[in-house]
Amino acid sequence: MKQVIFLFILATNLLFSQKKDSLVFSEKPKFTSKQLFIPATLMTAGSIVLSTENRDFSVTENKNFLAFGGYPEDYLQFAPHVSLYAFEWAGMKPKTDFWNRTAILAKSEILVFGSTYLLKKAIKKPRPDGSNEFGFPSGHTANVFAGATMLSMEYCENYRWVPYVAYSVATGVGVLRIAHDKHYWSDVIFGAGLGILSTKIAYWTHQYQWNKKSEKDNLTILYKEHL
Repeated sequence: MKQVIFLFILATNLLFSQKKDSLVFSEKPKFTSKQLFIPATLMTAGSIVLSTENRDFSVTENKNFLAFGGYPEDYLQFAPHVSLYAFEWAGMKPKTDFWNRTAILAKSEILVFGSTYLLKKAIKKPRPDGSNEFGFPSGHTANVFAGATMLSMEYCENYRWVPYVAYSVATGVGVLRIAHDKHYWSDVIFGAGLGILSTKIAYWTHQYQWNKKSEKDNLTILYKEHL
């Protein structure tokens, strides 16, 4: 178990050691194979742990740890998503305008929830608490890491502290899912990689058509400049 914890922390910390150009962009983010390293590492590690972990192991005897009328991670998983707009409202400048940012977020969420749903239905891995057979991968972890990745890509060029906060919250959500006996380590590790990959794909495939100036708009600007 110590090795698994170390692997998860190490893989998460790799997110902070990425070069600047792998996290931020000046125009449209371009696909590079090296950007697959972290999500692929996490997803591979999660798959390996899935086949070797001891499912009789109970992480904590207190399955209601920090659960007061519901689990905090049910809400914390959306903290990065809310921050995408709250930071802008507070005066911070994102990389992408509101409409394109929202479109990218929507695509990322569709990828996250669609892929986790299909995997849960296909694998049918029981949860540690035995509540159902939809344990792998962790949807909460995938969702929060997708949001953390997008928050980092939007803000970290001008605010270098953002990725540290975003991924700390994301890691905390994953740990809470394990502490509450809802997931095993493999579910959380794989989910983290899946969330990161989903957001990367959303950026790579986005065409930035929302809020795009039309030819008519350009002609209007040109006309006004010559008045």
